[in-house]
Amino acid sequence: MKIYTKTGDKGLTSLIGGTRVPKSSLRIDCYGTVDELNSYIGLLRDQDVNAARRDLLKEIQDRLFTIGSHLATDPAKDPRQRLPDLHDADVTLLEIEMDRLDKDLEPLREFVLPGGHPSVSFAHVARCVCRRAERLVIHLREESPVEDLVIMYLNRLSDFLFVLSRAMAHELGVAEVTWKPRLAG
Repeated sequence: MKIYTKTGDKGLTSLIGGTRVPKSSLRIDCYGTVDELNSYIGLLRDQDVNAARRDLLKEIQDRLFTIGSHLATDPAKDPRQRLPDLHDADVTLLEIEMDRLDKDLEPLREFVLPGGHPSVSFAHVARCVCRRAERLVIHLREESPVEDLVIMYLNRLSDFLFVLSRAMAHELGVAEVTWKPRLAG
């Protein structure tokens, strides 16, 4: 089977269920952004500092594929195949991991500027892409059904990625750069 099908050459693609939609549709933007996020999570998984978290990050990537499959499905049609499912426990896992990472960090008293080390910067980029995915999915929900758990997972994942960025900085011995606002007057 060839990787190219030529069926999208006119700017349309198929959802799970067979419905053809423009590649510019909000639904496509949603799952495309989740796919972009998944690539950044893969980049994070490849960082040496995350060696002990590789399984967790792979689990997150698996959940993002699950979310992508739900977003890629036409809600008006019954898919011919069963879709993977998302559970409350997936959100709880992120909360547990955040609490575990956070216990070794200094309390946050100021805003943190992204950066300090390339690995930490990757975590911040992933966090920003996650927030964009969340905003897009919330927008999609205004016109089409989206499971609440999808939005909850993306919301919690962006929080996790922030805590992960701080934990990575701590483990790498990198000082967090805090925002010092320039005030008028």
